Amino acid sequence: MPSFTFANILLESNPRSENYPGLYCRADRALSLNPQDGFWMLTGAGTFDFTTYFNSLSVMKLLKYTTAKAFRLHIELRGSACTIMQTTTDQFSKESVPVEETAVHLDAGDDWQSVDVDFRITDTTVLAGFVIETEGAVELRNGYYELELSDDPHDVELVLATTTFKKEGFVTGNIELVRRNIVESGEDIADHFNMYVMDNGRTLDKEILDSDRITIVPEGNVGGAGGFTRGMIMALEQNPPATHVILMDDDVAISPESIKRTYNLLRILKPEHGYSMISGAMLNYRIGEDQCEDTGYMGPRGDFLPCKPMLRMTLLDDLIYNEMFEPSEDMRTALYAGWWYCCIPTDMIRKNGLPLPVFVRSDDTEYGWRCKPEFITMNSLCIWHMPFQEKYDAAVERYQTTRNPLISQFTTGFAPESDFIYAMHNKLRLELKKFGYTNAELVLDGFEDFLKGPRFIEQKGMAERTFLAANRNKEKLMTFEELQKVAERDPVLKGFDIRKIDRQLIDEDSPRTYTERLVDYVTDNGQRYIRTSGDGYAVIPLMGWVYPAGAIRGKQKLVVLDWYARKGAIRTKDAERYRAIRKRYLRDMRYYRAHAARLREEYAAARDKLTSIEFWKDYLDMN
Repeated sequence: MPSFTFANILLESNPRSENYPGLYCRADRALSLNPQDGFWMLTGAGTFDFTTYFNSLSVMKLLKYTTAKAFRLHIELRGSACTIMQTTTDQFSKESVPVEETAVHLDAGDDWQSVDVDFRITDTTVLAGFVIETEGAVELRNGYYELELSDDPHDVELVLATTTFKKEGFVTGNIELVRRNIVESGEDIADHFNMYVMDNGRTLDKEILDSDRITIVPEGNVGGAGGFTRGMIMALEQNPPATHVILMDDDVAISPESIKRTYNLLRILKPEHGYSMISGAMLNYRIGEDQCEDTGYMGPRGDFLPCKPMLRMTLLDDLIYNEMFEPSEDMRTALYAGWWYCCIPTDMIRKNGLPLPVFVRSDDTEYGWRCKPEFITMNSLCIWHMPFQEKYDAAVERYQTTRNPLISQFTTGFAPESDFIYAMHNKLRLELKKFGYTNAELVLDGFEDFLKGPRFIEQKGMAERTFLAANRNKEKLMTFEELQKVAERDPVLKGFDIRKIDRQLIDEDSPRTYTERLVDYVTDNGQRYIRTSGDGYAVIPLMGWVYPAGAIRGKQKLVVLDWYARKGAIRTKDAERYRAIRKRYLRDMRYYRAHAARLREEYAAARDKLTSIEFWKDYLDMN
């Protein structure tokens, strides 16, 4: 059977590894990088367990998806006496279990000693790893997992495509990591890899950043959908053509080892799993050990939902949960992989066409649903992404997420069990109850642009113009200092002091009686049927999906705060503006009911055009 190096034992020197060492090794002693020779040192007598997010081996999934039949650890050590042995876990493990019969003891010595440990695998093995028990300081190098395969590896040509708009801090750092650790690595991937960076803001220095196998592509602001589509087209048309393309967000931190393991995984997939999307996980950029999502699904009310709960990747039981999780039948009806890190076979693109021209939001969810692939996830395949709650944007969450899912559903049949009309209604209702009239109008702007049909969205530059308009029209926020000055001139806000506000006050709510809930529902917080002017004010979060019903009821003004960005706004109850928006909504719904069948036909008829290479090349000025 052919041998195949699948994964390097990963130890990194960066703020993330220093803050969350348990992603790499759990130990009762520190690990340190020797600056003289670049080798890692286990700094004293102790136990160093590498059954971790990055350094355990996903045995269960490798046996399921790949041609792997046996597993081996190779590592080289020098220094104090030590013992190396395999560890194993099953579905209920909270701690790794050493496999005593695999133990290898090394005497102390100044010369490097090589160790190869053949793993003992059972039917219940989920993860395997290794532990080193040291009697003193030990250096290690050249550690990797080797697999025995039943078939020769496949040929893979991999493209990494990322789209950026003025995120130079993230992108240039990632380019440098890719250049040093992949392009110049000397590993097999180096000869079968290209990185394309679609620069929508035209702010990157192409002359400096371009290098062998890394290409900066200046283009207009065509959004994530346009940038990723260009990356797909370039992957299809390069020589030799790519077999797979990874689509990756720009505001992320990466570990190049994740890309290497993705490449290696692709090379050893069984034929029945070769047409799969690999969905990398989104870990929290702020809390680097927390996994937010890998795959998601569309809920029946039109919500974008993660399949898994939040998991902590320094806990072994969460690693096992992460590996063993299977989506429910309800989830499987509308699964997707987010394009923060998603690897797609180019044959899938040839068969299913290109994304829809929706600028941002829903391009990845619709495409995952349209292709209906098998999704593969695996510990260690990931990026670190900025948390969504830290970058709430009404232009996206009110305009784009109203318009785009409806366009997607009418064009390709996306998520047929999801009610995006209900989702639109719910966004509008939440904004109106919280006196967010400006953002409520954004919801209707998105709905009305959907009602204009496919000829509207297919116009070159229209997706950008509408998104820029949404940004101009969304609720304007003030800095905390500006907000305080405005509040001091408002008698209703007497006593408001931003210095005395904290997260507890912003996030807290108060209970309502059944009668109060009924009144709030019928009157939309005192704005219809029984209209009240309200009294006083409440402080609430800015995020549109939050509904602190008890805090806002009966109030005249609301101070909405985004404490992440240190900005906010002051809203005032306005029953007349409420009535005008409701009137507009009812008019739009009458039009929708009268023309829904025609719109479905028009959007469906436009599908082949909107997803074609010919359309996109013209749209992106590639001809």
